[in-house]
Amino acid sequence: MPAATNRDVLVTEALLVVMSIVWGMNFAVMKYGTNVLEPFAYNGVRLVIGSVVMLGILRLRGSPQLPWKDIRSLMLLGSLGTGLYQLFFISGLAMTRAGTASLVIASSPAIIAVVGRFMGVEKVSVRAVWGIALSITGIAFVIMSSAGSNEGTASVTGDLLILASVVCWSFYTHLMRPFTQRIDGIQIATWSLIGGTIPVFALAIPAILRANWPAVAPLTWGAIFYSGVGSMGIAYLFWYRGVRVIGSTRTSMFSNLQPIVALGVSWPLLGEKPMLIQGVGAAAVLGGLLLTRQPSAPEPAHGE
Repeated sequence: MPAATNRDVLVTEALLVVMSIVWGMNFAVMKYGTNVLEPFAYNGVRLVIGSVVMLGILRLRGSPQLPWKDIRSLMLLGSLGTGLYQLFFISGLAMTRAGTASLVIASSPAIIAVVGRFMGVEKVSVRAVWGIALSITGIAFVIMSSAGSNEGTASVTGDLLILASVVCWSFYTHLMRPFTQRIDGIQIATWSLIGGTIPVFALAIPAILRANWPAVAPLTWGAIFYSGVGSMGIAYLFWYRGVRVIGSTRTSMFSNLQPIVALGVSWPLLGEKPMLIQGVGAAAVLGGLLLTRQPSAPEPAHGE
């Protein structure tokens, strides 16, 4: 595959910033939604809506049908990167603050880099190591803030569940990368989302049946569509482009912008006033992003 041009890299990085804004706002949106509906009911419905919309876009584009072998592989990986990830994530988010959850998610670049190094598919520069260390320090401050909050043990448990979702995402990101080199991003986003939606929806059926859907307010439906279509669909297209053009670790570092957005949005929308220790953690993870980003040469197709 030809090397990415400087323009490709700049466009990709701009789209990754947009992705981070969409995902950062999604923490507050989903926290609101899970306060109104049972977490599994909310998550199951939004994933189904996202899958249907993405499949519709795929059909409207007239994309060529993938071989069943590729579809099966993408759906299987989706059960890890969407299915298991979402089960951990939605359970953790229901137990902790939206802003805190976003800061824990920001540990993904560190874990992705470690997993990539272990798998032999990523090289980590000395500068990146310092960025990872700074990010991990920020996450430590976040966990400390949860331990001292009113929620106490429940919030820490929520943080750990969020961290477990990050581990799932890290393996998924590297395992998915070979597919990004030869398959269109919308194909990957669609089939992996469907593959993850099936087990999540199956587990969510009891909660969905318990919900009083006729009484659900338009604002809640808006939250479901935002987190189902925007977060699970459009933003994922930008993510897969990033993995293809600049690599897994550099792409993942843009997710560290999420907590800045999430903390800023959660204050006016959810009343989650940022704590000083969270501010220290946010500064650390943002510093990690700036250290790890390497704006020089674009990444070759098979590793940095």
